[in-house]
Amino acid sequence: MNWIARLERKYGRFCIPNLINIIIGGQILVYAVELFVNQYVSLYLDLFRTGLLSGQIWRVFTFVLVPFSGGGPLSVILGIYFTWFIGSALEKEWGDFRFNLYILLGIVGAVLGCLVTGYADTYCLSLSLLLAFAMLYPEVQVLLFFVIPVRVKYFGIFAAVLWALSFLTAGAATKISYLLCMLNFILFFGPQAWRSIRAWVRREQWKRKNRR
Repeated sequence: MNWIARLERKYGRFCIPNLINIIIGGQILVYAVELFVNQYVSLYLDLFRTGLLSGQIWRVFTFVLVPFSGGGPLSVILGIYFTWFIGSALEKEWGDFRFNLYILLGIVGAVLGCLVTGYADTYCLSLSLLLAFAMLYPEVQVLLFFVIPVRVKYFGIFAAVLWALSFLTAGAATKISYLLCMLNFILFFGPQAWRSIRAWVRREQWKRKNRR
């Protein structure tokens, strides 16, 4: 994290305060327009390689305002709320500059992934926020469906497993895109995550040896 501290000392004043509120406000607005005004509005905002190469540079920034639509309206609304919840916590923990940097690196990774495969959305950006939250607050409990208390680390593990399965079953270009889209998490938490995995493997090996 030393490189992040150096960047913050040098460029800390160049950041957008309350960035998560701006992003979530934009997602709510875009989704409302999609529901009640123009159902194709996201086509003008999404991240497409053909659009970027034809000069539609605004897509680099506007794609983060399109909420990930992995299901019906309820899942979209819950996704927006959860993104705001974890994003606000990260912004409070890190401060404006580090949170801005995390989002910026996520955008850069998504753009690079888009150039490889032709398309990128906010899935990996939202996932990177969840994984960052799980790394910082593993024991915090959230209410699944507003009823069932679940520790955040289990959300993180479940989401990471789904990502890994998608990664393993994807083609070569998509694998590259998946890694690029997680650039922010890798740069912020890669060494720490690797140490945690190695520690877990050692514990499991020790348990197996002592069962004999």
